[in-house]
Amino acid sequence: MKKTLAGLGKFNKILAISLPVVLSILLVRMQSLAYRELSPPECRVQKWDIPVSLTAENQDALTQKQKAPLIQRLPVTCCQGDTSCLDEVLYGQIPDKKALISAIAHSLQYLQTANAAAAYQNYPVAGITRDRVFKSLKRFRELLLKTNSAIELHQAILREFVLYQSVGQNSKGSVLFTAYYEPLYAASRVPTTEYRYPVYRLPADLNSWPKPHPTRLELEGADGLQGAKGKLQGLELFWFRDRLEPYLAQIEGSARLQLADGTQTTIGYAGNNAYNYKSIGRELANDGKLPLQGMTMPIILGYFQKHPQELNIYIPRDRSFVFFQENHGQPAQGFINVPLTAERSIATDKSLMPPGALALIRASIPFVNPTGKMEERIVSRYVLDQDTGGAIKGAGRVDYFLGTGKLAGDRAGITVSNGQLFYLLLKSQN
Repeated sequence: MKKTLAGLGKFNKILAISLPVVLSILLVRMQSLAYRELSPPECRVQKWDIPVSLTAENQDALTQKQKAPLIQRLPVTCCQGDTSCLDEVLYGQIPDKKALISAIAHSLQYLQTANAAAAYQNYPVAGITRDRVFKSLKRFRELLLKTNSAIELHQAILREFVLYQSVGQNSKGSVLFTAYYEPLYAASRVPTTEYRYPVYRLPADLNSWPKPHPTRLELEGADGLQGAKGKLQGLELFWFRDRLEPYLAQIEGSARLQLADGTQTTIGYAGNNAYNYKSIGRELANDGKLPLQGMTMPIILGYFQKHPQELNIYIPRDRSFVFFQENHGQPAQGFINVPLTAERSIATDKSLMPPGALALIRASIPFVNPTGKMEERIVSRYVLDQDTGGAIKGAGRVDYFLGTGKLAGDRAGITVSNGQLFYLLLKSQN
């Protein structure tokens, strides 16, 4: 689970930080960007928005104490020539189908747990039950295995499934998409003159700490080196070379570590000090250091490369603090305690959205083109809702997991667009 730097992902678990915080982003990803058209002129985006008639039907629900986050509708029919309507990569040369099948298996495993039973016991949207989500996933997997093209799969979905669309930020279906990833950092098991900045284990007595808990500044000091003088003494887990790296790991909720002896290991979220995440990107904008418009993770990182001394000013402003555990190479996990799958796992607000469920996202996502440059493409992707994040709040936010390492981080750092989110459920529960 992760936080979101503003894109930096989700506060992993506050609230539960499983992984998703990754660059969901250091900056809570600068909300309202200009709306991007998600269809060619002959289709326009209205096709993907919530139909006005359905919005009107749900006005009563939307004004209740707990607003309905999802509205049932029929699947969207593809416009002729609009290949972005289909998840074509599933039937290409890349083994994406195997990745999706693996992600489905993880959700099916979760849905058979006591935690899933509890999560769905009082789910706020009528008709969405754990049993229906489970059966829908199994049937979708059958269709995925037996169909031979994206069009064939889409036609089967039109026949057998209905969609529940997120009302989004505006009750019309517009959802802000950011992305997160699992960073890869050099680290050491022991402190050295080179590796000085630690991440910490979960204190065994955290539940007995008086509230409010100590803030980040009180725990580790402005320079990130004072933890051994207070409550964090003896809890050091790994040490990093750069002041920013352990902080970014906290935002992402996990990290893969390259150790000095040539081995690798992983760390994951273990707990937090119960403060809400504050975006340092937004703090830079508030102080006039960077413009809010167009802010991305690369821009934030570039600023601190030029002004490293200011890390000791801005990092302490985020009072939230994340503790880790060593996961010995296991993949990053999401809020529902299953491994996250690159390009196939998302993080949403779990007080509103169905955990483990099958979803369809449609948004503009950056990819590396054959020349090595980033370009954005509007895509549709079937994904599993397996994570959450401290900055992923409301029906209008999705954080998309892009995998591990630098390329995933480069893509996550510039992912920010408006799109749509749909959940797929069988028309009949029989």
